[in-house]
Amino acid sequence: MSIGDSPSLIARANIMGFTTISVLPPPPPSYFLGYTLPSGHPCNSFTLPPPPADKKRTGPRPCPVCYLPMDEAIALVPKFPSPSPVLKNLTFIYEETLIRDGEFGGSDFGGFPTLRQRNESFDIRESMSVHCGFVRGTKPGRNTGFDMDEDDLLEMEQCHGVVVASAIFGNFDEINEPTNISDYSKETVCFLMFVDEETEKYLRSSGRLGTSKKIGLWRIIVAHNLPYTDARRTGKIPKLLLHRMVPNARYSIWLDGKLELVVDPYQILERFLWRKNATFAISKHYRRFDVFVEAEANKAAGKYGNASIDFQIDFYKNEGLTPYTEAKLPLISDVPEGCVIVREHVPISNLFTCLWFNEVDRFTSRDQISFSTVRDKLLSRVDFHFLMFLDCERRNFVVQKYHRDILERLAAPVDVALSPPPPVETLPEKVVRRGPGRRGRDRRPGSRRHRKVVAGGRDINMEANYTVLFV
Repeated sequence: MSIGDSPSLIARANIMGFTTISVLPPPPPSYFLGYTLPSGHPCNSFTLPPPPADKKRTGPRPCPVCYLPMDEAIALVPKFPSPSPVLKNLTFIYEETLIRDGEFGGSDFGGFPTLRQRNESFDIRESMSVHCGFVRGTKPGRNTGFDMDEDDLLEMEQCHGVVVASAIFGNFDEINEPTNISDYSKETVCFLMFVDEETEKYLRSSGRLGTSKKIGLWRIIVAHNLPYTDARRTGKIPKLLLHRMVPNARYSIWLDGKLELVVDPYQILERFLWRKNATFAISKHYRRFDVFVEAEANKAAGKYGNASIDFQIDFYKNEGLTPYTEAKLPLISDVPEGCVIVREHVPISNLFTCLWFNEVDRFTSRDQISFSTVRDKLLSRVDFHFLMFLDCERRNFVVQKYHRDILERLAAPVDVALSPPPPVETLPEKVVRRGPGRRGRDRRPGSRRHRKVVAGGRDINMEANYTVLFV
């Protein structure tokens, strides 16, 4: 007999001979709330040194990062998930029959959420259901667009801990093998490389991909029935919707296809998530920190149609987007270097990437333009433990390589047409006087005499020195 825990009722029940069972409330859920390293730990006193004084190199560069040794990082893996403020239950919308009501943007894959649904998705509640890609079909990757083989879907379901993911579409990059990976990570981390059929064909014809579906540590997962013709937009699916495809994973590290991972995943997670008590971490852009400047740079580089970029910026301006100022501190930038994302798969961070993807689906594929709008709308309602770190720290754990077309040009032999020399007697007698060599500002425009190009090296000509990151 259950009678509650009132003392008078319990005493009366004992007199009457009943056996009393106190009904206790369930224990509160356990959460990871961060930690501090022991006093005297070397990382507590670590400070970022100034960059080396190398006048020949003015581009961005890596800076030192204080990682914990592998055994310490593994020992600090949280036993419980981080709290998800306000939002506890997040589900995703499935629609077999899609209705487009005439509003702009969207796709069959994204489900054409209305502007009203978009605005309501920023109103954080305890239970929410939002558009998040894969809207048709009962399971992401199965008749939804961006379809995957059944054995690949089963493989991804077995990822219960850490996932490192990347993608190559349009055969745009070479596959870069991670280095400095511990035996523990090789056994416990899922390394997933998503490719399209064009890239798969190249990998098989080159002999790199066999029946095992493995290239080094990478499990190669081929996506079929791609929902977009734009490879860059398609790449945003595994980048932002990874939690839909690996539903049991706790943490993930996303890398663009051009990057090589050179630090162990557990050391990265400890440094940028657990030690900072963060659930989402991304680096700032190496040079730009204002969305308006970023939009103009995209237009100048021909990254997307100018009219589409202008339309997106004007829409955000009407919603209240303003240029970045120091009033936004401690947020250090409105523009991310989005090629790396480190996150924990808890409801609030999953919501963030869902809504970020919805902006990419509705507007342009340039996710750096839509990033701050989604981030600021969520942060105005809840604190979801967001971390933005320096770009030079990102460059510490990934090495940026060239895209395939540049690598092929660098590797191509130079054809030199040799013609037979004229007869000796026909050569005019001429005294050639050699003047002083061209130096400094007098050097011929476009001269590359002192420019050294190394395949796989960092691009040092288009980026600013990491010292500007402290401004």
